Amino acid sequence: MLKKSTLKKLLTSPWTALITLALILSIRIADPVFVESVRLRYFDTLITAQPPTPTDIYTVNIDEDTIAKHGQWPFDRRVYANLIEELYKRNAGLVIFNVMMPERDRSGGDGSLAATLNELDVILPNLPADRMKNTPKQPGTAVIGAEFSDQIVQYPGIIANIDMLEKRAKGVGIVATLPEVDGVNRRMPLVVAVDGRVYPSLAMEVLRVSAGDSTTQIKLTELGVEKMRIPAFGPIATDSLGRIWIDWSQRSQSVSAINLPKDFGGADVIVGVAAGGLGNPVPTPRGSVWPHEVQAAVIATMFNGVTIERPDYADGVEIIFIAVMGLIIIGMSRWTYAGILISIVGVIAPVVASGLAYSEWRILADATASTAGLVLVALHTYGVKFISEFLQKQQIKKQFGTYLSPDLVAQLQRNPDLLVLGGDSRELSIMFTDVRGFTSISEHYGKDVQGLTKIMNRYMTAMTKKILENKGTLDKYIGDAQMAFWNAPLDNTQHAKDAVKTGLEMLGSLDEFNKEVQAEGVPPFGMGLGINTDTVVVGNMGSDQRFDYTCLGDGVNLASRLEGQSKPYGVKIVVGAKTAEYVKDEYLVLELDCIAVKGKKEGVNIYTVLGHRDELRVSSADTQMHDAMLNLYRQQKFDQAVKFCNDLMGRFNGAMDHYYEMWQERCVEMKSAGLPLDWDGIYRATSK
Repeated sequence: MLKKSTLKKLLTSPWTALITLALILSIRIADPVFVESVRLRYFDTLITAQPPTPTDIYTVNIDEDTIAKHGQWPFDRRVYANLIEELYKRNAGLVIFNVMMPERDRSGGDGSLAATLNELDVILPNLPADRMKNTPKQPGTAVIGAEFSDQIVQYPGIIANIDMLEKRAKGVGIVATLPEVDGVNRRMPLVVAVDGRVYPSLAMEVLRVSAGDSTTQIKLTELGVEKMRIPAFGPIATDSLGRIWIDWSQRSQSVSAINLPKDFGGADVIVGVAAGGLGNPVPTPRGSVWPHEVQAAVIATMFNGVTIERPDYADGVEIIFIAVMGLIIIGMSRWTYAGILISIVGVIAPVVASGLAYSEWRILADATASTAGLVLVALHTYGVKFISEFLQKQQIKKQFGTYLSPDLVAQLQRNPDLLVLGGDSRELSIMFTDVRGFTSISEHYGKDVQGLTKIMNRYMTAMTKKILENKGTLDKYIGDAQMAFWNAPLDNTQHAKDAVKTGLEMLGSLDEFNKEVQAEGVPPFGMGLGINTDTVVVGNMGSDQRFDYTCLGDGVNLASRLEGQSKPYGVKIVVGAKTAEYVKDEYLVLELDCIAVKGKKEGVNIYTVLGHRDELRVSSADTQMHDAMLNLYRQQKFDQAVKFCNDLMGRFNGAMDHYYEMWQERCVEMKSAGLPLDWDGIYRATSK
């Protein structure tokens, strides 16, 4: 079983986006209908977004106005003959008459139309069907590998025109659409197979007749169409089914059959039915259009040499791109801004590349799967990263909210990197405080434990407030004592001054607190403080089940010992040498002694802080006298030191009087201690 912390770490890792990436790749490889449909719609956008290309093709519509003029549909075929003749009189290049005539004309006009077909070049359509009807014109196709005709589009039969017309047409081509999975016509087969014989499409017949060739040459293999060409026109690129993509930017000119231009200028003309209820529009990327308009677009695509390709390797390249780019996005997520930039590039690049590939080379590249897939990968990656950071911030808030100021907690939440987890060596200013007179306070409450708890909570609240207000970190409560430090987890170049400032403000708050509690009949609280500045180890320490943000080291122990010396030295604050050095320019600092605290062999200089220099009226002569007194003491001139202590009484606003009283006793003690002449001046404490 995975540990809860390990499982949480795994679930909140950006690498879980590999699951999303694998799912996206699986879907893309499987290529279900909805994915293919979206891809095809994107191709529609690429193709139709190109500026319209005018073509040398006209579509002549047998529309409602034409029906109104000539009567019931279908018309007498003499009307067709007259229309064809009129088109050529108006300088049509080649007439494609896209109207099926599989039955004899009830009006007897077949002879007239046949005569016209004998005289003029006209291409007629055939329709693929589930059975044969009439005899289709012998296809003008020369096929290599005819045994592989089952590899192209197959139909059971063909509906042909009546023999009289079929045989006389200059060319006959199959009109076959092959809609995509969403029912939209985007590609057109140029050849189809019926009963093992290969028939050309209407568009191929137009090219063949226009080129003056007698055959369309096709090479089939077990993979389908390999090559296709009309000798005078050149090779025609198709897919293995013999299909070409239709360029829907090719735009023919459309006119009514009863409103023809005076001169077609040699343009090819496609005649078709465009009357509501008679013709069936065909769904295309341009919307629904009439069948002969589809043929016009196909013919124009081929005439103008537009070859739209979707290479066989395109799917593989797109899948590899998704895989590689997805891995890069996930891997780069450790550098947030660089990773986001890479993600944006990865999402946009397929769109830009596919647009360029089509506009420059008419290559269809899909950007939908790549863009959508990479967006999902990026959302997963940075979503998990966001959740991870959110949980981290919540953990920080939970862990630090009770012993850091709200501003500091907010900074850590904004930038968790400021928090060094696991232990880091840095210089801190460490403070210990302890209540003086706790015994009398406890006796006051007697068996009222709840009352004692409440008054202690009030005291701790007042003192803690000053720590948090001055950028301190409250480490812990130890009974009636407190431990705090500065310069972690956030950097604070003024940590020593902030620690001393906090201590002085705590003493000020204690005075206000005592006024309140004394008014309630509670004995006043006293407090001693010790502050030491040193390099220690700070970080999250403990076990997997429970840990605290704390600091360890000799400097921490010394801070605790300094607090313990505040009572015997008769001062409220005792600070270490480095703390004193850091704050002496701003605060009035007096040296107290050189002491080897309990458990230590070497002596340390200890000091007290009386207040901010700007707020105290202390003569420099007083501080010089104090220093001189200490020098006399260290020179074992104890009587003179005692005299100086007497003179110093009342100075420093009386804040040092208890110290001088203690010091006089010290001088008497040391005078009778039989000190050696080379005494080092260190006082070795016997209690904490």
